[in-house]
Amino acid sequence: MSLARNPIPTATRLLAALTLLMVPSVSLAGEHFDGKWLTTVSCESARDALGNSFRFVSEVKDGNFRGLHGTEGQPSSLLIEGKIDADGAAKLYATGRTGAKEYVPGRDTPRGTEYSYSIDAHFKATTGTGTRIEGRPCSFQFEKQ
Repeated sequence: MSLARNPIPTATRLLAALTLLMVPSVSLAGEHFDGKWLTTVSCESARDALGNSFRFVSEVKDGNFRGLHGTEGQPSSLLIEGKIDADGAAKLYATGRTGAKEYVPGRDTPRGTEYSYSIDAHFKATTGTGTRIEGRPCSFQFEKQ
C-alpha cells in the first residue's frame, strides 16, 4: 500500500488555516428575525395609575431590536433595545420618560421623569411575547410586518 503525498505544501496549508481563523465569522444569531415588527405594550392598572396600551413599529437589524414610541428623551417616550439570540430568546431593556400623571403609579411623579426596566422576551418566526421584569405588570406582543 502506498501513501499518496499531498501536493499542497505544508506552509500553504498552514497559511490557509491561519487566514480562516483571522477572517471574522458571519454570525446569523438572531438575524433571521431582521425586519419591522409591530410592538404592542399593555400595562395593567397599578397604585392609582390607569392601565394603558399602545403600539409602534420597531426594527430588528443584525439581530438587534430597537423600538421607539414617541420622541426619544421627551415626556411620554419609550425606547426598547436589546439583542435577539438565534433561538429567539431576548433580554430587552426599556428606557423612557413619564407622561400624563394618570398613567404613572403613585401619581406624584413629575411629567418627564426618567424610568427604565428589563423585559424578558421570546421571538418566533413572525410573532413574539415579552414580560416586564421590574415595576408594574406589563406585557409585550410582537408581530412581524
